[in-house]
Amino acid sequence: MESAITIKGQATIPKAVRDHLHLKCGDRVKFFVHPDGTVVLLPKIPVSALRGMLKSRRAPVAIDEMREAAAAGAVGYHRRARRK
Repeated sequence: MESAITIKGQATIPKAVRDHLHLKCGDRVKFFVHPDGTVVLLPKIPVSALRGMLKSRRAPVAIDEMREAAAAGAVGYHRRARRK
């Protein structure tokens, strides 16, 4: 596959490559130049696309439970600091 460079420095990414990378109009890409001179083109994935990628190991925690845990941790920290 090949593509020509326009006077503005633009090139068309061949359809097979766009399909392989799941690129659509408006998507952004990143270019990486390696020391050996090769160039890699990768899609820039928005952070929102990463949501749900990792499975949670815990059930969601309520705000009140978080506050209680933080308070308990602070009390424990101060107790340990006093012993030293």
